[in-house]
Amino acid sequence: MRSTERTPAADAVTNLVLDLFRVNNLLLAEGDRLVADLGLTSARWEILGAITYEERPQPVAWLARDLGANRQNVQRIVNDLQKMGLVAFEPNPHHRRAKLVALTAKGKQAFDAAMRLQAPRINKLSEGLSVKDVETTHRVMLALRKRLGGG
Repeated sequence: MRSTERTPAADAVTNLVLDLFRVNNLLLAEGDRLVADLGLTSARWEILGAITYEERPQPVAWLARDLGANRQNVQRIVNDLQKMGLVAFEPNPHHRRAKLVALTAKGKQAFDAAMRLQAPRINKLSEGLSVKDVETTHRVMLALRKRLGGG
């Protein structure tokens, strides 16, 4: 087999990846519409979620790593969130310049409001889908992420 020819599995993964791109774009647009009245975007909501689900405040570089995102993009969004009063920078005892990013009370309220809006939408989106199929798809995505170096 020549190196330019794809295996059947590679064709299947290519089709999956192309559809993941499309679904991602649709999810981002849907998320932007869903949280627009809260002054959020999908990107801001994602960062608030990442901060919320951490056990303690993290530096931007760690948030970016955990999200599989570019540090500079995360920094820009965190700066916007800080200007909005949704996050605050705290001293980092382990690094003088890499401040820790902490959720403010206003940030927690905004994230909770976004999740309240999301619940009925995700319930409707998941209607008729088999939990087993969704879990299998999730395992495939995690395997691809790991092979791509995303942990």
